[in-house]
Amino acid sequence: MIGVGDVIVAGRHSTDTLAAVSLATAIINCITIMGIGVLGSISPILSNYRGANKQPEKYFYPSLKFALAISVIISFAILVTMPFIDKLGFEAHLVPLIKDYFFVTAFSTFGAYLHYMSKEFLQAFEIVMFPNLLTIFCIFLNLFLNIIFAFGYGLIPEMGVKGLAIASLIVRYFMGLVLFFYCYKKIDIKYHKDKEYYKEMLKVGLPSSLAIMIEFVAFNSITVIMGRVSGLYAAAQNIICTITSISFMVPLAIGNAAGVKVGFANGAKLYKDLKNYAYTALILSAGFMAASAIIIAIAPGIITNLFTTDLELIKICVPIIYTLCFFQVFDGIQAALAGIFRGLKHTEVIMLANFIAFWVIALPLGCLLALHFKLNLMGFWYALIVSIIILCIIVFVNLLQRFKKMTE
Repeated sequence: MIGVGDVIVAGRHSTDTLAAVSLATAIINCITIMGIGVLGSISPILSNYRGANKQPEKYFYPSLKFALAISVIISFAILVTMPFIDKLGFEAHLVPLIKDYFFVTAFSTFGAYLHYMSKEFLQAFEIVMFPNLLTIFCIFLNLFLNIIFAFGYGLIPEMGVKGLAIASLIVRYFMGLVLFFYCYKKIDIKYHKDKEYYKEMLKVGLPSSLAIMIEFVAFNSITVIMGRVSGLYAAAQNIICTITSISFMVPLAIGNAAGVKVGFANGAKLYKDLKNYAYTALILSAGFMAASAIIIAIAPGIITNLFTTDLELIKICVPIIYTLCFFQVFDGIQAALAGIFRGLKHTEVIMLANFIAFWVIALPLGCLLALHFKLNLMGFWYALIVSIIILCIIVFVNLLQRFKKMTE
């Protein structure tokens, strides 16, 4: 939802601002998602520790050190990538705007990772109310700062794209620091060193982060490929992804909850409870996304108008939204499945399935439909529907096989 605020304000500022932010975030997300994926292993691992009575509160400092180390690496990677923007074939007037967004965002990485690490740590103890309330507050804080810095107010000049990046930087550090101190208040944190914990984080988190990165790179590659055709298509892809991300947050949250509940049951060897948590997560995710798809299909024009008033951009988005509705249901299922496998600490299945779905099927088929058959952005979304169905089949069959082994 914080990202939604960025897209709304960018679209209201200008189509060029929206296109530049879309292209910048498409590339940056592919870099930052590696750290997010690894840190996402914290809550399922510590939930397993809770189930096995291994004192998970001891692992706050190791998690913090890990988050700091990753943020330094990712920040450097973002800065190193900047010179290559000139060579990606974007419209010339967008390149300086993209670079402005890149430079500011590079310094916001630690704030984002500090927040995510703290959220994951609290989630392992099933403490979610305060982090959620903080996020809701920051949705409005981010929207307010976006408007101030993008359009200017009083002594603050109009900064457009750079202003959006500055607003995100402030909000990320605010969220990170607040949640960091809340961890100290809420949990009896003890200093502890454990190299095995780092190894387990990499074992669980690396395949998970690669799986997420595979999906992100695929989606953002579509933005970059179509952005080379026209900045309008990059902006349209960003709007479409933002719309689906709003409803996707619910199955993503259900998947995170499943990771914690399944992780605890797995650590405690309560396999009957584990299956109940898994099936409940799948039913809730599929049901919510089906309802969400119906709502979006009823008023695609009204929803698109929230992000832009550009009639040509709206004309591109509306037909794709109908396709998106079908995609959403299976996307919700795969989010729940990913959470279940994180709880089981077997994330390599998700990585392999994502690679097959998005890189072996979606991108080649999408390029064929979009560029050869001239379906443009719609062609990629047809390919994404095919790929997400295959992904769900692969992972669900694997889950059934694992359940069968538990009962043997």
